Amino acid sequence: MIPIVDDLERARAGLLRRSLLDDDGTTSAAVAAIIAEVRRDGDVALRRLTARFDQVELTDLEVPPQRWAEAAAAIPADLRAALELAVQEIRSFHQRQARNSWVDFGVEGARGQLVLPLERVGIYAPGGAAPLPSSLIHAAVPAQVAGVADIIVCSPPQRGTSEPAEVVMAAAHIVGVSRLFTVGGAQAIAAMAYGTESVPRVDKIAGPGNRFVIQAKRLVFGAVDIESLPGPTETLVIADSVANPRLAAADLLAQAEHVEASAILITTSRDLAEAVQVEIGRQLEALPEANARAAAEAVSQRGGIVLVPDLETAMDLANEYGPEHLCLLVADPWLYVGKVRNAGGIFLGEESFEVLGDYVAGPSHIMPTEGTARFASPVNVDDFRKVISLVGLNRAGLERIGPAARRIAEAEGLFAHAAAVRARLEE
Repeated sequence: MIPIVDDLERARAGLLRRSLLDDDGTTSAAVAAIIAEVRRDGDVALRRLTARFDQVELTDLEVPPQRWAEAAAAIPADLRAALELAVQEIRSFHQRQARNSWVDFGVEGARGQLVLPLERVGIYAPGGAAPLPSSLIHAAVPAQVAGVADIIVCSPPQRGTSEPAEVVMAAAHIVGVSRLFTVGGAQAIAAMAYGTESVPRVDKIAGPGNRFVIQAKRLVFGAVDIESLPGPTETLVIADSVANPRLAAADLLAQAEHVEASAILITTSRDLAEAVQVEIGRQLEALPEANARAAAEAVSQRGGIVLVPDLETAMDLANEYGPEHLCLLVADPWLYVGKVRNAGGIFLGEESFEVLGDYVAGPSHIMPTEGTARFASPVNVDDFRKVISLVGLNRAGLERIGPAARRIAEAEGLFAHAAAVRARLEE
């Protein structure tokens, strides 16, 4: 049963405190060993690690595009149409994010910036307990809008096969990525970060994953860029007395069925809290056994209901927590948008629920978790672009700002810097 907490300090110290990315060193040590093995042995290591962790013997690491096309043709027509709609909506949303190069020419010369796409991006598409074609789409489409020409995807093999899930291969075809590899886990992150005989080295890695994938992304950062550390999913629902307990429970369970997920309700109403408790129990009974087991574990171990005196307190707690998904099931959710400081995404009202964001609403569903919404953003077009500064000053510009540059250099004890300025000014 999902617990109800009416002590705010106890909620802060327990329910609203995270620890998933913290470990006693065993996870990071194991991941570091995997990365070292891939760097040392390349493709041989990828095959060996896949046999060890996935119980699959691989011959070919790369899945040919013809196989993606076959998968796209084989999936049900309504599923293909749904994936195509998702691509369309996500592309339309991210096309509004385009940031452009600019140059400002004036009497002192020119200054500006070049905005260029990254050359090669790697995407991790989870495929363990639940293959996620949506994650492939939600990372690949913003990268395409940014202008990335070479997009590779790594996804683990399904048990008993030597391929990623058929729906993941279909998504690769529908989106139009460059290459697809049957590699999962930390070893996939290492392969994309450093390159192997088969898997090319990328400039940036994007995509969610379990704690091993996230630790791998953390450890390879610097050798390659990463978009963030999106770990196990989390949702925080704020509801008042007019909220529908059936819908609130459904929104909590929708995230709770993911591995290691957390699902939290903050409400001003004890009646609603108790009704949601009952609804969660009822709805769990309707889920398939594996989903119900995962969701029940999540809501009892990492979930809960927090009672607060008013919605202002609820918003304060939400900002302290900084959830990946913030769902406002209140009478007038737009009144509270301006009070949100930390969240990956805001979902307004009962008809604009988070599951739509998981698939077809438009924004990428790869959002900051573990409180990183304090400083991080959902995946977007700018994740796949870089800025190069342009400086083209003439003599007038040099004479105006050069003395200041020289003086600051002297203050820093960098006299060769100062001399470089002086050499121009004395000509």
